[in-house]
Amino acid sequence: MGDFLLLGFVFLLAGVAAVPLASRFGLGSVLGYLLAGIAISPLLAAINVDVIAVQHFAEFGVVMMLFLVGLELEPQKLIAMRTRLLGLGGLQVALTTLLITGGAMLLGQPWTVALAVGLILALSSTAIVLQTLQEKGLLRSDGGQSSFSVLLFQDIAVIPMLALIPLLALPELLPAAGQAGQEEHGHSLNMVAGLAAWQQAVITVVAISLVIFGGSRLTRPMFRYIAMANLREIFVAAALLMVIGIALLMMVVGLSPALGTFLAGVVLANSEYRHELESDIEPFKGLLLGLFFITVGASIDFGLLQETLGRTLALTAAVIVAKIAVLLVLSFLFRVRAADRWLLVLGLAQAGEFGFVLLSFAVGSYVLPGLLADQLLLVVALSMLFTPLLFIVYDKVIAPRYSTRQESAADDMEQGNIIIAGHGRVGGIVNRMLRGAGYHTTVLDYSSEQLEMLRAFDIKVFFGDATRPDLLHAAGIEEARLLVIVIDDREHITELVKYAVRTWPHLHVIARAVDRQHVYELWGLGCQDVIRETFDSSVRMGRSALESLGLHPYEAERLSRRFSTEDKRAIRKLADLYRDDVELHRNEEYVAETKAVAAYIEEEMKGTGRAYSQRADRGWNPPDPDDVDAA
Repeated sequence: MGDFLLLGFVFLLAGVAAVPLASRFGLGSVLGYLLAGIAISPLLAAINVDVIAVQHFAEFGVVMMLFLVGLELEPQKLIAMRTRLLGLGGLQVALTTLLITGGAMLLGQPWTVALAVGLILALSSTAIVLQTLQEKGLLRSDGGQSSFSVLLFQDIAVIPMLALIPLLALPELLPAAGQAGQEEHGHSLNMVAGLAAWQQAVITVVAISLVIFGGSRLTRPMFRYIAMANLREIFVAAALLMVIGIALLMMVVGLSPALGTFLAGVVLANSEYRHELESDIEPFKGLLLGLFFITVGASIDFGLLQETLGRTLALTAAVIVAKIAVLLVLSFLFRVRAADRWLLVLGLAQAGEFGFVLLSFAVGSYVLPGLLADQLLLVVALSMLFTPLLFIVYDKVIAPRYSTRQESAADDMEQGNIIIAGHGRVGGIVNRMLRGAGYHTTVLDYSSEQLEMLRAFDIKVFFGDATRPDLLHAAGIEEARLLVIVIDDREHITELVKYAVRTWPHLHVIARAVDRQHVYELWGLGCQDVIRETFDSSVRMGRSALESLGLHPYEAERLSRRFSTEDKRAIRKLADLYRDDVELHRNEEYVAETKAVAAYIEEEMKGTGRAYSQRADRGWNPPDPDDVDAA
């Protein structure tokens, strides 16, 4: 217990201390984590921490990240990306592999070893690149989408690589590594390794079909059942259970866990539970990715690096230059232009975290000698360490030269995005009006029963508590123009208004008020657009009452409009006198002003009524333009 707490304290302290400092100097969180790992590596070595074992655990953050990326990518968008996914991604892996393989053979390596090295170094870091693109808001840009296409193909390509690498085994390595390799493979969860190729193919298809079927058919009733408990921690547990279960299924059938969770995310991209899942998984993903980056920094063997410093730096530079050259050619071929081209080229110039996995697998499969694998581990780690620096070069040197960067970022942003918090009696009508006028809305509601009812009418809503900042972030609050708060809970409305007005001053907030006193509270918090939930219906009832007493409908409408106008004018004046620390009836200034306002409105109404009753012809007359304007 004590060792676990000490280790957790060390990792958390390193991240908390280094990342804010790195971000302050514009270095990004990833480089902060890497530097934190380098700083604590002597301490971890002193207390005999198995950094590689911790790194394998932290790699689950990559799995979670691809699940979240899948949630943002609807199947239609994935189909639209097929050209770059297969073309750009496939050519990047193939050409980079060939180029690095040729270079390794020129350095005297056998073709089998050279090919294994080329396959391993052809991959880029999904964790670093996607994390950085998300932080900088560049994932939706053309360069960001091209980078994502390449990374996704690389994650898929890991599967055939795992099948191909054992075929490259060197006979001379068998006596030296036989027992170690057997022990390593003995702990594998892959249950299909010994089956025929056609049997593995059938099991793979079945596993992927299960993920797709489960995501489209089973998750909805499962989460509806979980939502009945109305406990957030149970929903979080269910979300983690789903992600971990899919990852285990993929490992059992010999597939990439990241690929399986990505497919599940794509299937759930249209689900009303998407934003809730995103906000629940995001904290775990962030912590595990941070831990992964720390272990990358801590895993650098500085003793070996010191002995082979020149060779290691030369190999790292050669890998980066080779990948830049391939990506630069492909960016012209696939028409990735301007700053987006350099975002793609510089962003994917490193080796990736799957390189650690494949290197270990290659040693266990008798393909690479241990000394060469240790050298390549340094190359992979250093190239990942240099990546944030390449992004800094992009931000500080390249991006300012292209004015199209700002234009593309503006075009990629969803203009006119509207978030409606709550979809009950009030929110439903607001949503129908806005969508009928052609506006895009994102609706958040916490009632699973309500979601079932709305789904029958093809109304798109998402499950979740709109008062949670992380859920608002997942729903795109930073890019929204309008937030309409129509939750049926006074305290939650007040809490959300306070948070929204303080956090996003540019955001226009329309809030539902329960009563007059609630209007004053929301006005005091800075919300300038407050709607009383029963006011308009009450005015309409008063108008109907006047008509039932014999008043002409036109005059009843004039009186109701006059009352509404004067009351709204009065409530703004009274809001300045409201004090939340004094009861209304004990606030002397407020009481006096209220009496004066009430007398004024009553006199205005009586005057309007008398003027109508004295008219000789009280039948229907066309409205007088002056009267309408005055009303």
